Amino acid sequence: MLNHIIVMGRLTRDPELRYTQTQTPVVSFTVAVDRDFGGRDNRERQTDFIDCVAWRSTAEFVSKYFQKGSMAVVSGRLQIRDWTDREGGKRRSAEIVADNVYFGESKRSREEGGYAGGSSASGGYAPKPASGGFSAGYSDAPVGDSAFSELDDGDGDLPF
Repeated sequence: MLNHIIVMGRLTRDPELRYTQTQTPVVSFTVAVDRDFGGRDNRERQTDFIDCVAWRSTAEFVSKYFQKGSMAVVSGRLQIRDWTDREGGKRRSAEIVADNVYFGESKRSREEGGYAGGSSASGGYAPKPASGGFSAGYSDAPVGDSAFSELDDGDGDLPF
């Protein structure tokens, strides 16, 4: 079975670092993740608020380098927990147990006051194909530029 999840979003508050009784670091944080679609009427995008937890060195890393508003890429597994609230009601919650947390934006764009649309932590350039690979539509030009071109239909034969 496979249980792997990757989300990218902004932290909704500063990470909360705690230590277990055996002094194992654990951090809790929430990531606001926009959905890719705007709904039926193309209205405002919906946002999901996803709880995350990280342990040990990942917890210390998140606590040290991320704060409210930071763009983060969280990779880990989805965990569903059943618990009982104060009134005795059965509750269920979902959270990501993070194996890795990556910077979702460059330090420079963060210092300039926000997300630079279209750019990424790798500099905002479209990916270059491996040598001998299919190269239509790829370029060294910035993503925002008109680096894509229409493909020629050729003789109509598909390569697969």
